[in-house]
Amino acid sequence: MEYVWAFLVGGALCAVGQALIDYTKLTPARILVSFVVAGVILSGFGWYPKLIDLAGGGASVPLTGFGHLLAEGVRKAVEEHGFLGIFLGGLTSAAGGITAAMIFGLLTAVCFRSKDK
Repeated sequence: MEYVWAFLVGGALCAVGQALIDYTKLTPARILVSFVVAGVILSGFGWYPKLIDLAGGGASVPLTGFGHLLAEGVRKAVEEHGFLGIFLGGLTSAAGGITAAMIFGLLTAVCFRSKDK
């Protein structure tokens, strides 16, 4: 049943993104930022952790999950470091994923060179 919920929730998030692309004049960049902000807001209200418990990867992998990760990182850092945690929390919580994306992007660029000259 976990796979079904992951598929349904992840698919619903993707369908919302596709509907925004098809039926609005929003640019893809604005849609992506909206998804991250929505994840932060839902996490702030305490709803996103419940969605992750229900759907697992279907909720944590899309960009809304990245927003949730940032919000949780800030919340924990504020508890530990006070006001300074506002600035440190998002960076420290997402550092592993951002570093992995940079390394894999670099490896891909090295392995698959562009044929355009």
